[in-house]
Amino acid sequence: MYEELNINMSKTKKNILVNIEILANGHKIFMTKGGQFAFDKISDIIINIGEMLALYEDTAEDIFIRLEEYAKIIMHMETFVKNNKNIVQLNEIALQQLESLSNYIEKLLPADKKEVYFLPYKASMWDSLESVWEKYEANEEWEAYVMPIPYYDRNQDFSLGTFHWEGELFPKNVSITDYKNVDLQKVHPEKIYIHNPYDRGNIVTSVALEYYSDRLKNFTDELVYIPYFVIDETYITAESIRHFALTHGVINAHKVILQSEKVKKCYVEALVEYFGEKYRDYFDNKILGTGSPKLEKVRKTKKDNVEIPEQWLKHIQKPDGSWKKIIMYNNSITALLEHPDKMIEKYRHTLKTFKENRDKVCLLWRPHPLIKATMESMLPQLWEEYSQLVEEYRKADWGIYDDTPDLDRAIVLSDGYYGDSSSVVKLMQEAEKVCMIQNVDVLQ
Repeated sequence: MYEELNINMSKTKKNILVNIEILANGHKIFMTKGGQFAFDKISDIIINIGEMLALYEDTAEDIFIRLEEYAKIIMHMETFVKNNKNIVQLNEIALQQLESLSNYIEKLLPADKKEVYFLPYKASMWDSLESVWEKYEANEEWEAYVMPIPYYDRNQDFSLGTFHWEGELFPKNVSITDYKNVDLQKVHPEKIYIHNPYDRGNIVTSVALEYYSDRLKNFTDELVYIPYFVIDETYITAESIRHFALTHGVINAHKVILQSEKVKKCYVEALVEYFGEKYRDYFDNKILGTGSPKLEKVRKTKKDNVEIPEQWLKHIQKPDGSWKKIIMYNNSITALLEHPDKMIEKYRHTLKTFKENRDKVCLLWRPHPLIKATMESMLPQLWEEYSQLVEEYRKADWGIYDDTPDLDRAIVLSDGYYGDSSSVVKLMQEAEKVCMIQNVDVLQ
């Protein structure tokens, strides 16, 4: 007669009323269809309501009195049942008491805060959601939760491999909610934000299946997708970004927030081309080109506000205390997959060149955060050679190797960029840094 409950204490008023509605429905079913009362379940629900009311302290005193009166009626009903007496009249009284209880709750308890959940999966991509989270954190009408979700590397046969959860890698000022303690389907927050759009379509990694966008859209009033990357807009067309637009996250989200109106237009055109002209208004309304949080983060991050590891400073500073020029070296997944037979040698040559000039220039090598998972899954024959190259570089200790989640620190410290064409280039340009794209065919 009574469904299983998962109590979300942050929505206390709402959940109290839900519990009372469950109780009332049970009484009404008995009145119309007969049957047996599940007194043990009723007791559990009464206890749950009492625990939630306790959070309101003196405000809920009058409500407690009415809850206790209802509990006494239930005790009388249970006694009647044991003695084979008719409980129809007591049942009507119980319903009246529940209605009075509900009215008092509506009148005396303050409105609940609305809830928003942020579901990043990689800490290094948190900057794609951070500024949005900060706005909700500052809004007293909202309760914002950052709940990093688990993900898996893909094996070569596309099965799920190594399990990862990066909750411990987020900035210290971000309070982390443990995903193991939250059932989003039962919590049903007003909004959920995601930055991974691929669901089962990613051949390198996969978030846990229960967090695929086709499921999350049913667990919230509004599923919002913001890309974890930014796009170079110089030559973009609907065709060139079609593979970004036709992802599960874009299609399943109630709202999509992109870096600019130009990118939005390309997304809409790609989606209309695929789904048909009749959906133009739908996609035009749900996709917004209001800006990327990643660009906001780059603009507001200042060199004076970042923490520089001592290990880095010994490579950055000259003997007189002045700083060398710092060049970020970034190797991307796309370039690696396009030129797997050439890239290792290109990496090796680049490191050699920077090593020879280390007295004047500090190299900050920052590979794509998914480079390891990509190589293990798709280029296993190169992984051993690549990992050996990384190990040699780190052991020689003549430059910086940055595998931390904090991309913005690397950007603000660097004077320029050298490496593959990637979304990092757009961020470096936003920070007004010089960018040079490496040519894999040139080794001198």
